[in-house]
Amino acid sequence: MKSLKNHISLIVALFTVLFSVQIYVAVDRTIAAYETRLKNDYSIIVVASKTLTPVEFKAMDPIIERSDVIATDQVLQRLQGEMSKKNLDLLKLTLPKFYRLYLNRFPTPAEIAKLQKRLQKDPAIERVEGYAQSHDTVYKLMLLFKDVVQVFSISIAAVTSLLILKEMRLWQFQHSDRMSIMALFGAPVWLRSAVLFRLAIVDAIIATIVLCFAFFIIQQYGWMDLLLRTVGISIELFDFVNDALRSLLIALGVSIVLTFTIVVGNNEEE
Repeated sequence: MKSLKNHISLIVALFTVLFSVQIYVAVDRTIAAYETRLKNDYSIIVVASKTLTPVEFKAMDPIIERSDVIATDQVLQRLQGEMSKKNLDLLKLTLPKFYRLYLNRFPTPAEIAKLQKRLQKDPAIERVEGYAQSHDTVYKLMLLFKDVVQVFSISIAAVTSLLILKEMRLWQFQHSDRMSIMALFGAPVWLRSAVLFRLAIVDAIIATIVLCFAFFIIQQYGWMDLLLRTVGISIELFDFVNDALRSLLIALGVSIVLTFTIVVGNNEEE
């Protein structure tokens, strides 16, 4: 019963590490999807004194993906009853050209400033509006959220690793008699510690299976997908091939490295 309790403790600790890592991965995917959505919605308004083609805009900066002309017909139609046709035609000729620029990725504040400077170097461009203040606020909030989740995940992983180390020391004490007998018969360190490595590997596999089952339940009920779709985001919280494989490698790596640390430390004490 005590051995089973130790196994459960290690499995729970490994599961916590894997879950915190997967949460960070899911948050990173969510932010990437949100950046894509912002990129599609974000645009820069340019006022030019002459007609500019999409090729000319792309030549100014490679971050520009496409450009659309903002029609001024509606404004001119409103003035038809207030101005003569001659003055209206003259206004149409002198009215500047308005463009909406779309970018190939969601830019950083530095990229926005750099793009505005490059656009304003063109003598035909009279004004550039990048909505820098609102853009900077959104971008900084995204970075802050990502950094908070990263620090939180690293803290959980560090504390849980110490708990795993403690559990493995308990395993070492439980099997100390067997390991001492094997040492008397000249067994090498790796053979004496084989039982510890075997237990660590088995628990790492079980923790990965529990993680896959947990995210299967989360995706089955779909409440997280519903929350994300309310803000227009659809992502895969857990990939049962790539994420499961990465989680297994992390669990095996953590358990084997910590077991190796204990084995080497005990061998130096002897």
